[in-house]
Amino acid sequence: MTQTRRSLSLPWRLMRFLNRHLMPKTRPEVRLNGLVLLLTTTGRKSGLPRQTRLQYEKEAGVIYVASARGQQADWFRNIVAHPRVEVQLEGQSLRGLAEPITDPARVADFLELRLKRHPLMIRLMLLSHGLVKTDRAHLEQLAAQLALVAIHFQTDAA
Repeated sequence: MTQTRRSLSLPWRLMRFLNRHLMPKTRPEVRLNGLVLLLTTTGRKSGLPRQTRLQYEKEAGVIYVASARGQQADWFRNIVAHPRVEVQLEGQSLRGLAEPITDPARVADFLELRLKRHPLMIRLMLLSHGLVKTDRAHLEQLAAQLALVAIHFQTDAA
């Protein structure tokens, strides 16, 4: 089932506009003080590489990216079909294995981490989703609509 442009949520349309028009096509790692990475997935239908710019958080050697469109985001659906991904950030190109996460508690943990690190930006994003209160119960309620991906990298001692 395909959504039309008009039925897409305002936060998703805003993020898509910012990603397409304000983020340069080169060196995504330097935009927004290193908050944006370039994710390359394999298309679930075409098998071709697909690139998406996403905000991320790094925690304990794992990269986390979230989908405001939940499990409907194309890049998320590509990961479900083909979990091997490539990430470009901080001047590096890394290959990893993506773990889709839809558990509201884990997604809410991610939202809390982002709130702690980027309070103003994340509060504005949460407001765009209609979330005024940022207590745990409200975060988990919103998190049920979102999806998260943890990207794990092999650490080879060279």
